[in-house]
Amino acid sequence: MVASLVMCGVIVGIATLSLMAGTMQVSVADVLRALNGQAEGIIHTVVVEWRLPRAIAAIVFGAGLGVSGAIFQSLTKNPLGSPDIIGFSSGSYTGALLVLLGTGSISFIAVASGAIVGGIGTAILVYVLAFRGGSKGFRLIIVGIAISAMLSSVNSILLLRGEAGAAFTAAAWGIGSLNEVSREQVTPASIMVIVIIATAMLQSRPLREMELGDDTARAHGVSVEKSRILLMATAVALTAIPTAVMGPATFVALAAPQMAKRVAGASRSLFPAAAMGALLLLGADFIAQRLIRGTILPVGAVTLSLGGLYLVWLLFMQARRKPL
Repeated sequence: MVASLVMCGVIVGIATLSLMAGTMQVSVADVLRALNGQAEGIIHTVVVEWRLPRAIAAIVFGAGLGVSGAIFQSLTKNPLGSPDIIGFSSGSYTGALLVLLGTGSISFIAVASGAIVGGIGTAILVYVLAFRGGSKGFRLIIVGIAISAMLSSVNSILLLRGEAGAAFTAAAWGIGSLNEVSREQVTPASIMVIVIIATAMLQSRPLREMELGDDTARAHGVSVEKSRILLMATAVALTAIPTAVMGPATFVALAAPQMAKRVAGASRSLFPAAAMGALLLLGADFIAQRLIRGTILPVGAVTLSLGGLYLVWLLFMQARRKPL
């Protein structure tokens, strides 16, 4: 709990810096005045209308991705069991591409619906293909990796065959970016993510029981397959909704639960993973805004770079523990 509270304190600090720093520097006092509704003019516009939705999106969406990764890693009993690896993020991207390139619509509702349907459809496909007398974690990962590879090829084909302007927009969205998010997009999506995170917290007991094995969970009165489907649906929604708004933020769901375990110890609570996910995405976005002077990078470019290094390290450590 102490580690989680420390992470929350760091999140507040980085969020405050995010509201202060930028092309127009704003003091802490002006930030507080703007948040209290006492500031007017350009200060209010910059802090409340431009920077605050971005910071909220990074915190809430990062928390959702962290919880999603924790659920999948717990269900599969494997640190590689995350939406990025299993292919649900690719499925959400495919759904959004079909809307962007197939209909030419850039409506937030249309693109978000396509991303959510794509993510859920991919989850159903992976689950059905991996099911054989029950769904095993290793089979889910293997089938998910195969589906992810195929969807990546489909996405490339869609971009190559699409109209140039729409394909450019779709490719830029596919990197994962908070640069264009608005309050109108962030507010409903954040409410949905927070409600789903709360729902996931209520499912902590069956999740902990299933970590001990399906037979043990059944002996303790857990309906294993029903609980697994419900948890997977919750985790897929926590991936699809942020993806619908900002595009794929790769590796946050993979790294957050593992880093939370190292920081918070052996806690089985989902809260440390949520706090770490929020910290990672907010920190990555803060870096993306200030890494290159005069250029605001997509947050997905930062998470991809840092997450790739983390994945290499994770595979190296796994190989050391279980040499081939």
